[in-house]
Amino acid sequence: MALTASVQAWLLSQLGPDTPLADLETRYTRLGTARAVALEVLNERLSTLLQQPATVNVSGVVGVGFGENIKALERKIALLESGQPPAPDDPPGTGDTDAFELGVIRLVERPRR
Repeated sequence: MALTASVQAWLLSQLGPDTPLADLETRYTRLGTARAVALEVLNERLSTLLQQPATVNVSGVVGVGFGENIKALERKIALLESGQPPAPDDPPGTGDTDAFELGVIRLVERPRR
């Protein structure tokens, strides 16, 4: 399966413009969907961050924390797993935009007093 321009643009918008296109092409061929590619890349980034210390402090010089980055990646992964935002190659009917529910309300007259 070839990586189309719309799928490539969606992947770059989700993963950042510095993501290597050759890597995305290889993953897309192997996994088959843009959402699976995005989830795999983000999970790899999260696991890399989790292997590092969450904070680094040099007394009086500098302090760096990655806790917010970890939380942001977890939120992004959760959104993608829930189907948001819709990917160009998602099957029809899987997004919220295609959802339409029809409800029926039965009105019953109350007895008069």
